[in-house]
Amino acid sequence: MTSPISDAPIAPLTVPVSASDGARFDLLCVHRPGPVQRLLYWMPAMGVSARQYLPLAQALAGRGVAVVLHEWRGIGSSDRRAGRHGDWGYRELLTDDLPQALAEVGRRWPQATCWLGGHSLGGQLATLYAALHPAAYAGLVLVASGAPYWRRFQRGWLVGLAYVVAPWLAAAVGHLPGRRIGFGGNEARGVIADWARSGRSGRYAARGMAPDFEQRLASLHLPVLALRLRDDWLGPQASLDFLLGKMPQARATTDVITPQDLDGATADHFHWMKTPAAIAQRIASWIAAQEAASANASPPAP
Repeated sequence: MTSPISDAPIAPLTVPVSASDGARFDLLCVHRPGPVQRLLYWMPAMGVSARQYLPLAQALAGRGVAVVLHEWRGIGSSDRRAGRHGDWGYRELLTDDLPQALAEVGRRWPQATCWLGGHSLGGQLATLYAALHPAAYAGLVLVASGAPYWRRFQRGWLVGLAYVVAPWLAAAVGHLPGRRIGFGGNEARGVIADWARSGRSGRYAARGMAPDFEQRLASLHLPVLALRLRDDWLGPQASLDFLLGKMPQARATTDVITPQDLDGATADHFHWMKTPAAIAQRIASWIAAQEAASANASPPAP
């Protein structure tokens, strides 16, 4: 059962986090007063700061789903910046930053059922983290996400070329100058290397990490909500299908968001962030439905 909708603004709570290697960043937490029962831990797209998802967090909190917005290393409140003397990859994001942040969330709201979610690359990393910790989270929410494999895009040869050029450019400059070239933020060489490798090969792997992500994904049983934006060339249906195809045991629910859902705004990779009410409604309703199904499936207490 979904909670009554409230449009009253909720001031975000800032929670400082120190990663296991000393890096520092802030989480932004938005929830109604009182106990937190449903919590969505949200991971941003490449180069996007946590603060830019506050409209989504407010819309979800107004529907009874607390939201914690992650901050990627090198972006926004992070005390690190990518450069010649500042480098990291998926390993640091998945094993240094996220465990500490999610442990802090668990300490603050131990009674809450926690869902992982994300936008674009954030959705991919949420999926990989869930594959590493399958029993810890209730499910996955993906918005405008999908695997970056070049063969799943129109004009895939251009996308494949980008996966060759981007690591070379990042190595030459010391970081990917995303703000200058109009793609992502200023990204660390290691992040770009891991991202481009998965884009070229179609397989997830991270430098310095031993787990076989493909095997972990194949055995993941979590429910997944995947929302695709109709006009999103960065997240086409084939890309989403390829990502979901890696999780044959997952119970996936998919839907397509159109301009009509966004008050006439373009249904592309980023415009939805300004008018997220329809997406928040779908997420909140799906989480409530999953909780109801789980409660009905549970044996009665003795």
